Amino acid sequence: MTIRVLLADDQALLRATFRILIDSVEDMTVVAEAADGQEALDLADAHRPDVIIMDIRMPNVDGVAATAAICARPELSESRVLILTTFENDLNVAKALRAGASGFLGKGVSPEVLLSSIRTVAAGDALLSPAATRALITRFLATPEAPEFGDLPEAVRSLTEREREVMALAAYGKSNAEIAGELVLSPLTVRSHIQRAMTKLDARDRAQLVVMAYRSGLVKPGPTG
Repeated sequence: MTIRVLLADDQALLRATFRILIDSVEDMTVVAEAADGQEALDLADAHRPDVIIMDIRMPNVDGVAATAAICARPELSESRVLILTTFENDLNVAKALRAGASGFLGKGVSPEVLLSSIRTVAAGDALLSPAATRALITRFLATPEAPEFGDLPEAVRSLTEREREVMALAAYGKSNAEIAGELVLSPLTVRSHIQRAMTKLDARDRAQLVVMAYRSGLVKPGPTG
């Protein structure tokens, strides 16, 4: 299956560079380019891309507002937003994750990492490294918003012990393969536990599941135990 990508960045040269890179591999194609958040929203409606690479700082409508608008539309529920930012601990990234983004990257990543990240997000996994997750969640929890997570402790208790264990490890930024190795499970079994936890908690994707793990108190910001 070809991953259909929408590029949203106000720098035309950067968009052109990304297009050349993405179109150079067989399993991806760029379907459209946007120079601001409103254009990204309009083009997402028109093309229904699998992944939207979204810059934060853009004129008119910025990447955070565009992410919130895209993730709020049921007809775009299959489109995943991958945030690109200059600063990995930017508060705007926390806001974008709250809005429904599936992860983020710094703009200094290598071409190989960018391509791998697009595949990761397209597969429904969050793109959150352990260090970036801790920085992001610390900022996220410092803000008083997100009342929709108020009943999470009770909801988390509905998970099985194994589902909570897998959810906690995911919250520390571990990949399915890393969780599988730690718990002596197959990656497919880990993915099934993640999917069931997402369904029970009504999480849009793995990124929201990670946020819920911290919001519920299942895990706390800090080094992994």
